[in-house]
Amino acid sequence: MKKRWYDYLWVVSLLYLLLGFFNILFAWLGLLCFFIPLVISVAGGTKGYCNRYCGRGQLFGLLGGSFGLSRKKDIPRWMKSKVFRYGFLLFFLAMFFLMLWNTYLVFAGAQNLQQVVTLLWSFKLPWHWAYHGTVFSPGVAQFAFGFYSVMLTSTILGLVTMVLFKPRSWCVYCPMGTMTQLICQVKHGNRP
Repeated sequence: MKKRWYDYLWVVSLLYLLLGFFNILFAWLGLLCFFIPLVISVAGGTKGYCNRYCGRGQLFGLLGGSFGLSRKKDIPRWMKSKVFRYGFLLFFLAMFFLMLWNTYLVFAGAQNLQQVVTLLWSFKLPWHWAYHGTVFSPGVAQFAFGFYSVMLTSTILGLVTMVLFKPRSWCVYCPMGTMTQLICQVKHGNRP
């Protein structure tokens, strides 16, 4: 089968992680991974982004499938359940809103810029080499540190499930996938 341009979007996901490692402000580009799936699902009523354009899913498919880094086992039934998927979505949204709150505090001057990337929402890694100040407010950088933390954490979770289970196991409980699925169900009049 002939490769299309969107079959190479895994490069964008990999490039995103690398650029954020060297300059945290590149983390803002990750907003595209949040808004594009929502726009596609609202406008088209499909999960077209997940099925065709998701570079992260492609990266997991490549690493786990083509490079054989996956055990290729079925994901446990509990990880497929609505309770787990919706619970993970709520947890993810709570962490996202906490990140927005911290960004607001820096913008408002109530808190100083925290030059850390938080893995798994718990482990703080100093990331001071990736930011040396700009013409922008420190709040811009605070958002970037928080957003990069979310993106890096979700990538690590995806890599772990890729190794333990099938290559694209992350896609089963991905918060964006769950949100777009909910949007599609509402748009088509189905109950979530």
